[in-house]
Amino acid sequence: MKFNNIIEILGDFGKYQKRLYYLLCLPAVTNALLTLISVFTLAIPDHRCRLSQPYNDTSYQPRDAFQQLYVNHSIPRDTDGKWSSCKRYDVNLTQITERSLVHVNATQEDCNSWVYDTSVFIDTFMTEQNIVCQYTIYRSHANMIMMAGRFVGSLGFGVFADLLGRKVALMVGLVLQIAVSFATAFAPNFTVFMVCRFFVGFASSGTFMSGFVIVMELVGPSKRSRSGVVMMLFWCIGLFLLGLLAYFIRDWSNLQLAVSIPIVFLLSFYWIVPESPRWLISKGKTKKAEKILRKAAEVNKVKLPVNLFDEATLSKDKGGQTKVWQMFTSPILLIRTLIIFLNWMVVSMVYYGLGLNVGNLGGDIYLNFTAANIVETAAYVLCLILLDRWGRKALHCTSMLLGGIACILTIFPVLYLDESSEWIVITLSMIGKLGASAAFTVIYIFSAELYPTVVRNSALGASSLFARIGGMVSPYVADLGKLVTGDFGTALPLLVFGGASVAAGLLSLLLPETLNQTLPETIEDAKQIGRKSGKTKYRVNLTQSEEQQGKYELKEKF
Repeated sequence: MKFNNIIEILGDFGKYQKRLYYLLCLPAVTNALLTLISVFTLAIPDHRCRLSQPYNDTSYQPRDAFQQLYVNHSIPRDTDGKWSSCKRYDVNLTQITERSLVHVNATQEDCNSWVYDTSVFIDTFMTEQNIVCQYTIYRSHANMIMMAGRFVGSLGFGVFADLLGRKVALMVGLVLQIAVSFATAFAPNFTVFMVCRFFVGFASSGTFMSGFVIVMELVGPSKRSRSGVVMMLFWCIGLFLLGLLAYFIRDWSNLQLAVSIPIVFLLSFYWIVPESPRWLISKGKTKKAEKILRKAAEVNKVKLPVNLFDEATLSKDKGGQTKVWQMFTSPILLIRTLIIFLNWMVVSMVYYGLGLNVGNLGGDIYLNFTAANIVETAAYVLCLILLDRWGRKALHCTSMLLGGIACILTIFPVLYLDESSEWIVITLSMIGKLGASAAFTVIYIFSAELYPTVVRNSALGASSLFARIGGMVSPYVADLGKLVTGDFGTALPLLVFGGASVAAGLLSLLLPETLNQTLPETIEDAKQIGRKSGKTKYRVNLTQSEEQQGKYELKEKF
């Protein structure tokens, strides 16, 4: 009996698979905590130059009238009326009196010591290390290096899991995740912090992927898409938990320690997770695989044959595979592949960029973060409802255009309205997040249904490369507002995200619809998608190559 026949008997998503699935959804929660914690730990609150030592300047707001006088005379004002973050007047404060005029024409100089507004954060890693002003770009470096860690982790743990097993990779990833997460809280300098963030990304990518593959290798084909969307809802649970923890824990090191605790909880009982039976069979460990499968049958209340395996089960799949570069040999497939790659890159850049940009929008960062999480959850629910009604192309293009246009429109309230209209910018940004989150969900399924079976794994792997590139670029785009001052700087990241979304969304209209279409098996089948009239029955008897697609479908995000 082949493994697919065993799954048919067990059921696509029986009670045993459900238990395992929801248990292994939990790494999505912890990955969300560790991925977007930088919104708070790397935040840069309002700050100004510190007065010289004799004036005991320890707080952003002057403590009395005399200190207010000294601050007004030594710190210039920006166009928005706030004290300059990085400049001070070159004046002699000992000659200042109550009747002295503010030295607005005095020479300005850079400062090397600052005081910070502690009304929102007690401290962050950036304020603790004084990484502000000309060093602000370091925040983008820290976020980028974590994304690079995720990229390396997805490759490294993929090989590790294939060689030594999914469960071993999962446990190693969790142990590494705990170690570097706790180590991050005690990072003494930026270099150590960067190394820790890299390995946080590396381990997080591996833990999710390894656990997810265990489940996807036991879940039937009819439930894979829905399982993927539900997994994203667990990611949202992690984001809500992060917002709650950050609200009550305002210093960065304690917040980092707090988000590390749930990972210890996972490790404490993940020993009960079984190894993937598919992997065990591929390694010739049929007795262990049979034990797990019969346990699953007992829980699902079905009966497996006495002789579970035969030569067909144990023989390796001889199905021919085609190199992914053959997708570039046909003009129509070349155009489609490049459009798919672009959409993966843009949707990843916009999703992560908008998440990281929450702290730059103005208003309350905790309310903004929670609103973004609510919007993201709504996006996934809408995808569950609309994906099989509207179709892949219509829903993806609509999501990209909706999010992109909303981001572009932020330029008008930023440039032409006052601060009382800040809520308009935040609302438009949230609509952008809605579109990006929905598009992130659709592009997984859309791509898998466009690529033919003979290159599906390789093509999805190549798409993941472009998604990672987008993720690594996103911190720099999100922080453009810190490099370009003024109102235009506030809107600039959203303009970039919006323009890229609209362009990629419009190009996606050149792709054919795949809803209810037969999955392409060969390169020639892929060429014919969109050329045939009428709809054919959707194929659900996926090949083993297609069954592996689950580990690509969601690892980009988590």
